[in-house]
Amino acid sequence: MAPSKPKPTPRLRRFDSPEQEAYLALWRTYDRLRALEDELFARWELTAQQYNVLRLLRAAHPDAVPTLSLVARLVSRAPDVTRMLDRLETAGWIARTRSLTDRRAVLVGLTESGLKLLDAIAEPLRECHAKQLGHLSAGELNSLIALLKTARGPHEAAESPWR
Repeated sequence: MAPSKPKPTPRLRRFDSPEQEAYLALWRTYDRLRALEDELFARWELTAQQYNVLRLLRAAHPDAVPTLSLVARLVSRAPDVTRMLDRLETAGWIARTRSLTDRRAVLVGLTESGLKLLDAIAEPLRECHAKQLGHLSAGELNSLIALLKTARGPHEAAESPWR
């Protein structure tokens, strides 16, 4: 009697659906790209979320921005914006004031120190982005941007600047 061949081990399914595979691929990609950015921002004792606030304030500079307007423009939700703004203000990168027309509104503006910080970060950040995605062609980047916009479209508020 000839020896029997071992039964092949059934291959485990890695994903339950194409949607799950795509989502997990996005999550993994975010994790890999974010690690490079975290390393960069750590040089200035800054988080990516804090940098995003400073970036948004630079776009409005020299005007100050209402806190709620700033929160609406963040790339990702921040669980404790007040604490984040406290840290940025303590570092001297932002200044907060009360609105003269609406005492409930807090306005946030970038300081000269904040502008200098952003200037210092600019080139290393360009290099980081090149390291993250510079291997993609212009056409591939445009396709990726369009696909990501399409994927998040139904989940964005109508007034979102990310639509």
